[in-house]
Amino acid sequence: MNHHFHTTKRVEFSDTDMVGIVHFSNYFRYMEVAEHEFFRSLDLSVMMPDGENIISWPRVSCSFEYKKPIKFEDTIDIYIDIQHIGTKSLKYKASIEKNGQQMAIGYSTIVCCSYSQQTGLQSIEIPQRFRECFPK
Repeated sequence: MNHHFHTTKRVEFSDTDMVGIVHFSNYFRYMEVAEHEFFRSLDLSVMMPDGENIISWPRVSCSFEYKKPIKFEDTIDIYIDIQHIGTKSLKYKASIEKNGQQMAIGYSTIVCCSYSQQTGLQSIEIPQRFRECFPK
């Protein structure tokens, strides 16, 4: 299963360490921003009203493999590929590239949850309206 989404970002000075290389923690932010843009591209959100509840997608697993450093003012491409859609979860790969060269690969597993003040956060089956929006 290969669902492709693409976005770009220019690296800001605040994303870098003292030598101008992107701090490792910011790769996770880049992946999350791309995930949110992916959901918006499908007319969805990672926080959507559902009656009196809110449907959200917290992470249960997240990792990165760093291949080459990304630097201040680089323009990077971020690709999101859905790897697996389960009953309650979605796993995707985030590939970060610069000029067609892979700089890092990240993986995230997110779980569909319903939240209310009365019941708190509970995992739920991915609603059909979400499933129908994910590219085939």
